[in-house]
Amino acid sequence: MTIDVIDLRDFYSQRLGIVARRLINRGIHARWPEAEGQRVLGIGYPTPYLGLFRDSSERCIALMPAAQGVLKWPTARPTLASLVDELSLPLPDAAVDRILLVHALEMSDDPEALLREVWRVLAPSGRMMAVIPNRRSVWTRTDSTPFGHGRPYSRSQITQLLRQTWFTPIGWGEALFVPPVAAGWFLRSAMAWERLGASISMPFAGVHIVEATKQVYRAIPAHRERTRLIPALPPVLVPSSFQRDEK
Repeated sequence: MTIDVIDLRDFYSQRLGIVARRLINRGIHARWPEAEGQRVLGIGYPTPYLGLFRDSSERCIALMPAAQGVLKWPTARPTLASLVDELSLPLPDAAVDRILLVHALEMSDDPEALLREVWRVLAPSGRMMAVIPNRRSVWTRTDSTPFGHGRPYSRSQITQLLRQTWFTPIGWGEALFVPPVAAGWFLRSAMAWERLGASISMPFAGVHIVEATKQVYRAIPAHRERTRLIPALPPVLVPSSFQRDEK
């Protein structure tokens, strides 16, 4: 199900990929306008979008699954990207404040295990944001884009998956209302498509952008059930003569 990192890089270097990145970045920025002093982690292939937080955050790193591959990022600075096992992230518990998942859940063979690992490394007051292909979209039916690979999700499926892995959805957005056509006039009208789709709540956006918080449950002490006390009766001795009469 995983698409190769070279294919991802090539897509985002094309005109259609550049427009897709701009529109998705717009949706991410609407939810997270800044990350001042935050520890930001990107999982999957998040590097086209981590530029929003690299300069303002305390630290910003990218972890890419071993099945996908890894590319140096950023290209002109010391590398901040690493190849990892997505189900065993090399981070301690509660290590980061914000986690961005892009090309991750739909590509994972075990999305529940991935989200539980995300839950582990996310701080109790942290936020998680996932960019997930919409199963009703035209983008998921086009193999020429990475959104056409892996498993797309509906909004109800995303909600169920998050709740099963101890996350609470707190915000929703969409992006990529424009059809995945590389023609110049389509790409020039992409922003008009986005505004129209958002204003009339069109259900055919290319991706869902969901923000969620980590559920941290407080231990509730178990209450011992009250036992009903039955008074003990002293034994009654039956005379031996009475026993013989009964026989």
